[in-house]
Amino acid sequence: MAVIIKIQTGDRLKLKKPHPCGGSEFTVLRVGAQVRVVCATCQRDMTVDRIKLEKAIKQILPSGEESNEKGTNKSQ
Repeated sequence: MAVIIKIQTGDRLKLKKPHPCGGSEFTVLRVGAQVRVVCATCQRDMTVDRIKLEKAIKQILPSGEESNEKGTNKSQ
């Protein structure tokens, strides 16, 4: 049985393949059978089937947590 990944509104998703604009981070606007996301780089709004999106997710950054390329934690 397939496991459903918990995605919430406001989460930032880092995907395996970049968007044509070059960005690979997306913000979740709506969750359901189809997930509505916005590209963080070009602000393109799109709706993607949840199954297709779950296969493309590399990392989920919960809302309120910023991405950090260097891997250091700012809260310490």
